Amino acid sequence: MSPSLARNPDRVASIMLSWHSLDLASCTTLQTLWAGYGQICAITARATTDEAAEHLDELCGVESGATGTTYPLILKLISPPPRKSAGNSNEDEGHLRKMLSYEVEQYFYSDIVPLLGNEVAVAKCLASTRGDIDGEEELKGLMATIMVDLRPKFPVSGGKRSVLNGNQVRGALDWLAGFHRRSWGLLSGNLEEYVLPPLEEFSRRQSAASKSIGSGLWLNGGYTYLATRQKEYASLAQDTDSEWSEAMCSRASESSSLSVAEMAALFLTPCGRSTESYIHGDVKSENLYTTADGNEVAFFDFQYVGLGLGVCDLAKLFTCSVPLHMLVDANEPLPEQLTMCDGEKRLLKQYRMSLLQGKELDSYEWETFKRHWETALVDWCRFQASWGFWGNTEWLEARVRSILSDQEWRNWLHWNISNRDGRR
Repeated sequence: MSPSLARNPDRVASIMLSWHSLDLASCTTLQTLWAGYGQICAITARATTDEAAEHLDELCGVESGATGTTYPLILKLISPPPRKSAGNSNEDEGHLRKMLSYEVEQYFYSDIVPLLGNEVAVAKCLASTRGDIDGEEELKGLMATIMVDLRPKFPVSGGKRSVLNGNQVRGALDWLAGFHRRSWGLLSGNLEEYVLPPLEEFSRRQSAASKSIGSGLWLNGGYTYLATRQKEYASLAQDTDSEWSEAMCSRASESSSLSVAEMAALFLTPCGRSTESYIHGDVKSENLYTTADGNEVAFFDFQYVGLGLGVCDLAKLFTCSVPLHMLVDANEPLPEQLTMCDGEKRLLKQYRMSLLQGKELDSYEWETFKRHWETALVDWCRFQASWGFWGNTEWLEARVRSILSDQEWRNWLHWNISNRDGRR
């Protein structure tokens, strides 16, 4: 791929649209990607045949189609900035994480979204450079995806680091429950099909005879899990000014060599439990759009989609995007330790009821669900403590202090780590 083409989204869009008998009518850059790794563009495509219009009608969920009809689409174009070769042994973990995440996202849109049907509001993929693009020499080495623009149906942006309103929160919970529930029927039992943590995946690809290994979703959804945050964890362990250094990083008990943070991370690591699903991996207001009334939500940005427990998505949502008054019972200063309040419980029960729609409630008992939720909060707090707190910080810290002081939770976690076969 030539550097000039990477900076020319109009040309990329024109080539990819031509595969479906579409012309490019307009292309406008909406934003650049983090650290200059590419750009997202709003494009307008014009159908040059009735068949092309019919295809776009189906993807967009509209009925307009005839030659000449225009359609709003999104182009995500990945073109990382020039960088010096780091060498196999010292490959930069951050760069690997970004590039693998874009591969995962392409796979999700091209291979997983068609399997979701219409149960979950997700942008459908029109064209992708993933796979065989034989005959398109200009696009060799390029990573680009064209998908449906969700904004006509979901015109309200969640906003960057914004607090959602009540309708939007409930809509987000229903979307997450639907996505997690729908994915139960899509999971592959072969864990080797999933992408390992960045440095492990890089090593595997360097040594593997088949370069297709790890070409699916992340084995561990999200980007905050401990296996990829060892530097931050080590810094937290040495930060004697932080209360979380001792609470998270010291040995959990005399009978264990692991810290509480390590035990929580180990428990949350996907291993084939029936309660595991695909998780979005980066749930926040910035990554969703809603209808005007906020009752329906559509998420985007699937760079960190992979296996996990759905409560891990909820931990970030509750901390970063749910208004505090929906979590606690009174508009008063929070105590040092906080047990689950009625507001938090109502939201969790709404999610769980939606998640288990069509299933027996005892297939994911409330007590088990609650322990999973508490462990996800501990793990999320560990990441924030090592990275930097934002959102409902006081609520999260107060909840985690309460969880860590609960000897029954600690016994439950220790038992599950000691009896790995009992983690189902």
